[in-house]
Amino acid sequence: MSAAVAAYDVNNIFARILRGEIPCKKVYEDEHALAFHDISPQAKIHVLVIPKGAYVSMADFSAKAGDKEIAGFVRAIGRTAEMLGVVESGYRLLANHGPNSHQEVPHLHVHIFGGQALGRMLAVERKA
Repeated sequence: MSAAVAAYDVNNIFARILRGEIPCKKVYEDEHALAFHDISPQAKIHVLVIPKGAYVSMADFSAKAGDKEIAGFVRAIGRTAEMLGVVESGYRLLANHGPNSHQEVPHLHVHIFGGQALGRMLAVERKA
């Protein structure tokens, strides 16, 4: 198994939030997911949506989660965007996977960015 799909760390910060050991500013919660404001927002609206199951990444989630859990997580992302009021104006979803993406917490999480014009998707240096 690669480092990006390594064993799940039950003490990662999102696991601790799910257990109620660390508080969060909750936006949405159901049986499959929890959405909360990022503690270091990168946009006017910056919310994280995490599955309640122990998954390191989207690859891990898509390989191991059941159909109800996958559908519930995707619906939670959509419901959260609606609750945030960004559906009409537009928003960006981002899920990092592994070291090259700068994934900081080894628990699957989808960022919802919105509430402002977000600019280009990636700032990439082009090699000559």
